[in-house]
Amino acid sequence: MKLNQKQIKYLRTQGHSLSPIVTVADRGLVNTVIEAIDEALEIHELVKVKVRQEREVRAKTCEDICKKTGALEVQKIGMVLLIYKPSKKSKIDLPGPKLKAK
Repeated sequence: MKLNQKQIKYLRTQGHSLSPIVTVADRGLVNTVIEAIDEALEIHELVKVKVRQEREVRAKTCEDICKKTGALEVQKIGMVLLIYKPSKKSKIDLPGPKLKAK
């Protein structure tokens, strides 16, 4: 599952006005945080996650979030990660070919 440039641009535009829903802090990526991100993705499809860790650790944490939730990274700016995962009841109508929820 991959996003094309047109879809990424569209999602970045949609995510601009969003606030981070989940914050990953000192304890790192524990199961409760993964569950919270999964739940938020199922409800909203497009979610901002704030990763409050050191720069070196932050990149690995962002990768792990995408792997463990099955989400796609749309954008990463500083401590904020924007991710997308289509839900069973699709709310966001992406331009171009449609992605299927798993």
